[in-house]
Amino acid sequence: MRIHSFPPVVDERARVLIAGTAPSVKSLEHRQFYGHKQNYFWRIVYGLFGEGGGDANARIHQPPPESYEERVAFLQKHRLALWDVIASCEREGSLDANIRDESANDIPGLLRRYPGIRCIAFNGSKAWETFRKVHGTEKVFPGISLLKLPSTSPIPTKHMRSLEDRLAAWKVIVPYAERS
Repeated sequence: MRIHSFPPVVDERARVLIAGTAPSVKSLEHRQFYGHKQNYFWRIVYGLFGEGGGDANARIHQPPPESYEERVAFLQKHRLALWDVIASCEREGSLDANIRDESANDIPGLLRRYPGIRCIAFNGSKAWETFRKVHGTEKVFPGISLLKLPSTSPIPTKHMRSLEDRLAAWKVIVPYAERS
């Protein structure tokens, strides 16, 4: 089945572009980035940038707001943007390993439209590998840091066993988001 990415979530405040691969079945069903309740993405964002006290490890265990609009507003307030590396692809189910015949989103064009973005944080290996295959390396994007981060999928890997492991790895985006 051919699936298509959503439009980017971005505004002029953005400093970090979080780049995923392509929407999951649940994300497509809910018409929102990281729409599967089991995905750790929103817990990580609220853990890193959350308000209301406690440390990041405590905040990741609090459910984020149900409202997608609230989540997007929170994301943008903290200078984060979202988009997928893949514009469309063939895929059965939600596994990145099943992606075939992909076409890329115009990330260079997005970076030209939003020059405040100083970092692209790739949510998982497939997003990173697809971007590098299509767009090359950081030499193509002077002044923009490219960070390969572990997927926010809850599926354990050899090095990422828990939500806390992923939170620790994702902390590298905080200084980029906080810079003017």
